[in-house]
Amino acid sequence: MTETAETAGSEGPPEAEPALRTLAMPADANPNGDIFGGWVLAQMDLAGGVAAARRAGGRTVTVAVEAMRFHAPIAVGDLVTCYARVARSGRTSITVAIETWARRRRRSEEVKVTEGTFIYVAIDEAGRPRPLPEEPV
Repeated sequence: MTETAETAGSEGPPEAEPALRTLAMPADANPNGDIFGGWVLAQMDLAGGVAAARRAGGRTVTVAVEAMRFHAPIAVGDLVTCYARVARSGRTSITVAIETWARRRRRSEEVKVTEGTFIYVAIDEAGRPRPLPEEPV
């Protein structure tokens, strides 16, 4: 395979279970067929929320997007997969690193399209921050 701007420096998707997988649909695209960045951000937030809720053992809320980088566009028909891993935990907060990969509809290649760092806080039933449970050993 020849290296292109899309594949340069990418070693392939993580060997982890995806947190979210979906198809990019026409309703999510601009007139040129590129998927809106806001749609991608929403998918990443959902994926990060899965990892954060698992670590928190319950409800979490997004409090910040610390970093977000777009590497390549997503097109209508691409299979979009978000991989999320807990990068660190505080007393109530959880930082999640998220990579988004697209399997191109017309080709069999997978391309890293975005990556970001999202911060979540564990909350109780009243919506107040609550301490995280201890991490399993």
